[in-house]
Amino acid sequence: MLSLCGRHHEHVGIDVELHSARPTRNWRKSRATLLQSSYGHGDALADLIGSLRLLGVPGRLTAVDPYEDALMNEQEAAVALGEIPDLRQRCTDERQLAALDDLAKLLEQCAGTPGSYLWFQGD
Repeated sequence: MLSLCGRHHEHVGIDVELHSARPTRNWRKSRATLLQSSYGHGDALADLIGSLRLLGVPGRLTAVDPYEDALMNEQEAAVALGEIPDLRQRCTDERQLAALDDLAKLLEQCAGTPGSYLWFQGD
């Protein structure tokens, strides 16, 4: 059985940014399209998504790898937004709930903003 309490796991975090257009992979240049960001819940979000992936929970959000970057367009964000209620039931603590609520706001904004992207920045 794979242990989750390795040293590396404690430092995994997922930052989420909302961009007005597909962001360039160059972080500095990508600031030009940045609309909003969520950096405060990265560890809790990574914990939640990581544990759901291990459980084999299907979905757009659980497809996000905490160790990699991922982009989600407005259509994908709308689908992911629909997964939030089910994921809320699976949260194990207040940190995860707060992370999910914060993510839901960004998903909602992305889903309602044509041409926008959410950039999940893994560790």
